[in-house]
Amino acid sequence: MSALQYSEQHRVTALARRLREELTAVAGAPLWSMSAAEAGDALVLLTEARSQLDSVLMEVLRHAETVGTGSESGATSATNWWSHQTRTTRAEAHRLARLAAALEEHEPVATALAAGELRSDQARVVVDAVDALPADVAAWVPAAAEAFLLDQAREHDAKALRVLGRRVLEVIDPAAADREEARRLEAEEADARAAASFTMVDDGHGRSHGRFTIPTLHAAMLRKHLMATALGSLEPCSTAAGTAEPSPPEPKLSRHRLGLAFIDYLETRPEDTVPSAGGVAATVVVTMELETLLGGLRAASLDTGDKISAGEARRLACRAGIIPLVLGGPSVVLDAGRKSRFHSETQRIAMGIRDGGCRAAGCDAPPALCQAHHKVEWSRGGGTSVDGGELYCPPHHHLVHDPAYEHTLDKHGKVRFSRRT
Repeated sequence: MSALQYSEQHRVTALARRLREELTAVAGAPLWSMSAAEAGDALVLLTEARSQLDSVLMEVLRHAETVGTGSESGATSATNWWSHQTRTTRAEAHRLARLAAALEEHEPVATALAAGELRSDQARVVVDAVDALPADVAAWVPAAAEAFLLDQAREHDAKALRVLGRRVLEVIDPAAADREEARRLEAEEADARAAASFTMVDDGHGRSHGRFTIPTLHAAMLRKHLMATALGSLEPCSTAAGTAEPSPPEPKLSRHRLGLAFIDYLETRPEDTVPSAGGVAATVVVTMELETLLGGLRAASLDTGDKISAGEARRLACRAGIIPLVLGGPSVVLDAGRKSRFHSETQRIAMGIRDGGCRAAGCDAPPALCQAHHKVEWSRGGGTSVDGGELYCPPHHHLVHDPAYEHTLDKHGKVRFSRRT
């Protein structure tokens, strides 16, 4: 559409004045003599006329922007001036202004609106759907998509038309639609992986609170696992005859039941599927005295530094494999070791409990991130045992073997490094 010429503007203004007068005269007129058919005709005609008025309004609005309407009063744009003068919200005024601008690039849509065949909200849907097509579609696709949606607008309102608009490429060019869907899904999956996160905070009262962001695929996997665990844990119900029958699945599992399922999911993961870190499977090590295992009350310790009750430790002992660590004297690990080049997993666990992590002073690397070091090098006859080994994180393990550094023990039994002079 081109901007209105000066001579046309006067005719449009005069027409607008006449319409106002006619509508004022009609307003409040008695309708009792109007038949049902006439009322229906009037509703359709007025709706079509409103669409035509919207078309003229947007054409005038575009012309007003061109000639700077409102600039004499300091308005920043004709749209803002119009919004203020007519008490139209700025949001609505600018939505209409954007549609008016877009219609200049979509002549078939503008023509249908001017003829009263299309509603303004339908026009916006068609324009948005065509403009949202991928930039690399064939040159004929946008026009074909526009024609298809205009045809569908004869039978569908704006809401239904928007649904069709999202899938219009599948109708017009299925091959291009497949490529676009593949591109979109790959982009979404890449973004989801890039945004993956996991946080967990201990509240100091025996509970931890977490938050995570993962791709939809992996969320579906986790949900399936937890639901299967939760449904499998439902107690069977007894019949009058004393036989047991499975309870019907709950229509919606509660957050509490899913939380219990998550706990069970973590506790029962097969050992051969647990990843390793520092030569040890990434499992929590529970250390307890024999008296605790046999019914005492003293708390058990985790290799993370946390503590759990004796009852919880005994419950775990019933369902988990136990690695025995015999403690003697002031919690000194007694271990004969095995004559092999590398420390075994059991030996690494024992060193982790003893050292608590990297032996270097000021280093807080946990056992899982440390490497086992022979105090006396294996090549020089050193044995592979708990007493003959110690844990260092990779950087400090490198310093232990670096002849440019010497290391000594401080008063806390930690290793300090200093460059040789």
